[in-house]
Amino acid sequence: MSVIWILVIVIAVILFGIIAIFNRLVGLKNRTDEAWSDIDVQLKRRYDLIPNLIETVKGYAKHEKELFEKVTQARTEAMKSKGLTDKAKAENQITEALKSVFAVAENYPNLKANENFVELQKEVTDTEDKIQASRRFYNANVRDLNIAIESFPSNVVAGVFGYKKRELFELEDVGERKNVEVKF
Repeated sequence: MSVIWILVIVIAVILFGIIAIFNRLVGLKNRTDEAWSDIDVQLKRRYDLIPNLIETVKGYAKHEKELFEKVTQARTEAMKSKGLTDKAKAENQITEALKSVFAVAENYPNLKANENFVELQKEVTDTEDKIQASRRFYNANVRDLNIAIESFPSNVVAGVFGYKKRELFELEDVGERKNVEVKF
């Protein structure tokens, strides 16, 4: 009779262990999804700011048509991109294009003094900072989820319930790696 009780206790401990691991994986997955949602909100905010920025700059820099087309195309590609790798590549193109816009704006003192432009520049900078913070938060959650998915014994539970590793959302810090090239 005591062997049966020992067996029941062992099975109960294993079952509770599996439940605890499963619940931890669910929590990590939900935090990761929430973190991605934070990134998505900031990216959409940036997409909304770009047309206003372009319209403001256009009034002063009419001959920069190619640059404006590049920014608009980068925005369109980013909005259509699927998957983290494609999204990161598209976002890098937007960052590069926006830096070019701000570099060109340096050549137009009246534009730099324009209140709308200054406000939009602040908004874009603030949004970029929020994207970086959201990306760090997302990547930390992805790291924790991936560790849980790869570690024993949670890897067994993760495999049974179909949990897959997630990709980090990595953007290049283009400004730190190379200078923005502006051609006239």
